[in-house]
Amino acid sequence: MEIGAVLVSWAVPKGPSKNPNVRRLAVRVPDHPIDYLLFERALPDSDYGAGEVIVWDFGDYELVGPEGLDAATALRDGIMRFALYGTKVRGQWAIFRTKFTEGDRQHWLLEKLRDEFAEAGYDPEDEPNSALSGKVLRARR
Repeated sequence: MEIGAVLVSWAVPKGPSKNPNVRRLAVRVPDHPIDYLLFERALPDSDYGAGEVIVWDFGDYELVGPEGLDAATALRDGIMRFALYGTKVRGQWAIFRTKFTEGDRQHWLLEKLRDEFAEAGYDPEDEPNSALSGKVLRARR
């Protein structure tokens, strides 16, 4: 998510679930320059998420809550509700910070909110291709 002058990101190891009854771990990763928006390369072994990186989904987002807050304040407060307008993931979502951290990595939970884009049986593994290049991570081929 572009917030301020950086990309704020989370690694979601199991991918997003479109099932509103499922929460997924989302590990906050360091902010990136806006130039990384279309980043598809390999990360060195010393970096979190080392290995190949693809842009799994791409689109816009809109903050929908907490009401009256901007994205930077919601992020600082540890809870955001937002609408995604991606090529794979759409509709309303929430992400909130937990009290658990691992080193300097904050653990958050990502959940799909109930709307017309909710889908109980969705598996992100069924859509492994990059939304930009069509590439598939080598481990998934």
